Amino acid sequence: MAIVDVRILVEGASDVEVISKALQGLALGSEYNITVSSIIPTTNVEIAKSAAAGADLLIIATDADRVGRDLAEALFNELGQMVGHIERMKLPLGHDLENIDVELVRKELRNTLVRAGLKSLQVLPEYMELRKELLDVRGSYNNLASQYEALKKDYEELRKRYEDLRSEYLRIRQENESLRALLEKRTRPVKIEEAWRALFPAEPVPPEEYIAMAVDKLGLNGKILVGQGFIYAEEEEAINELLKTVYLGIAILEKLAGKREETGEETIPSAGREG
Repeated sequence: MAIVDVRILVEGASDVEVISKALQGLALGSEYNITVSSIIPTTNVEIAKSAAAGADLLIIATDADRVGRDLAEALFNELGQMVGHIERMKLPLGHDLENIDVELVRKELRNTLVRAGLKSLQVLPEYMELRKELLDVRGSYNNLASQYEALKKDYEELRKRYEDLRSEYLRIRQENESLRALLEKRTRPVKIEEAWRALFPAEPVPPEEYIAMAVDKLGLNGKILVGQGFIYAEEEEAINELLKTVYLGIAILEKLAGKREETGEETIPSAGREG
């Protein structure tokens, strides 16, 4: 069992001598398992704080008069949070080393130690209950700490999986956007008039049957579709090439028609005009 550290606060140097004399007749180690580590003569609160901090039991030994009572109360209020337990001990009035009844001081000191012990026994059940609660809380904390570590590991794995999935999602989304743009470009029918004027804004739009005839003659059936005023192909450039070919054919026909008119031969209707 650990030795209990007891410190005694007194008002002056003469009180140190009185307390020391009284202690000589007490077997503190064998009877109480305690040791008086210091007797501190001071009325200064700051000095008392420094000297008493950490004691298991602090005894404030002051005179039994009003001044002694007030001093003890002031020290008690200031030091209550710095030591394990505090007890008040009353010294006889008008004491000095020559006339003091040492046995009376010794008896008061013994009674003070007994009171401190009894009070400790009174709080022991409460202490044991608090200790049990502390152990329960510590057990719960350790259990929660284990759960936290497991959850933290799961979180890190899920976070990594999330980052992988997010990267894959972004990649697929980008691919889909590219494919959607390509499909929209390839599958959107184009008005014949708009496609023609984009290439030949100053030339009249040829009849739709001219373009359909060109598709047939060039063997583009299935690759290019013409109808209802629209033209469709998988590639926009294929439409442009077809219209350029039609334009070239019309230009050739018109040139031939001009020569025939000069020679009096039958003419061919011009592009964009009804024959």
